[in-house]
Amino acid sequence: MLGGDFQLIKQGAEAKIYKGLYIGKSTLVKERFKKSYRHVELDEHLTKERIRAETRSIMKCKVAVKDYIASLTDENSEEKSTKKKLDHVAQEIGKTLGKMHANNIIHGDLTTSNMLLVDKGDVKVLVMIDFGLSHGNASAMNKGVDLYVLERAILSTHANVESLFPAIIKFYIKANKDSAEVMKKLEEVRARGRKRTMVG
Repeated sequence: MLGGDFQLIKQGAEAKIYKGLYIGKSTLVKERFKKSYRHVELDEHLTKERIRAETRSIMKCKVAVKDYIASLTDENSEEKSTKKKLDHVAQEIGKTLGKMHANNIIHGDLTTSNMLLVDKGDVKVLVMIDFGLSHGNASAMNKGVDLYVLERAILSTHANVESLFPAIIKFYIKANKDSAEVMKKLEEVRARGRKRTMVG
């Protein structure tokens, strides 16, 4: 089912587990077996429900970036500690998006609600979720739109953290060697957005 970059590491009664690399990160893929004795539509429905339940359980074990940023910008947070943690979040987001776009992957719905922070030793690592609107039409314009959607989401949800998106862009540029053209397209999309706002 999967390409040569993935290897089967475990097989049970319900599924196979593969390990490999996806956009430069170690990744596990779970393939659930089809139940030939069940009606096809019923089997698909039950499989999707099990995957949803499993995903909900996994997400409970992680922290949504949206909530993490909100907790850092609480009035009682220490300023120095907050800045350091926000810088780390910006680095993780910029680096991950840079790698995704370098591999021609468009997310399609970039918000901090679709990002999770996972504890890995003493640091928090970013994990992107909800690729339902993702596609492979990875033109510089579509990458610029991807970033613009994130910028608008951050301005809407985290208006009190003005430095966050510029910091994300800084790390994005470092992670994506073709970022110059994307930045041009981002400016074009911003200009169109401002024009629409003025026209009303």
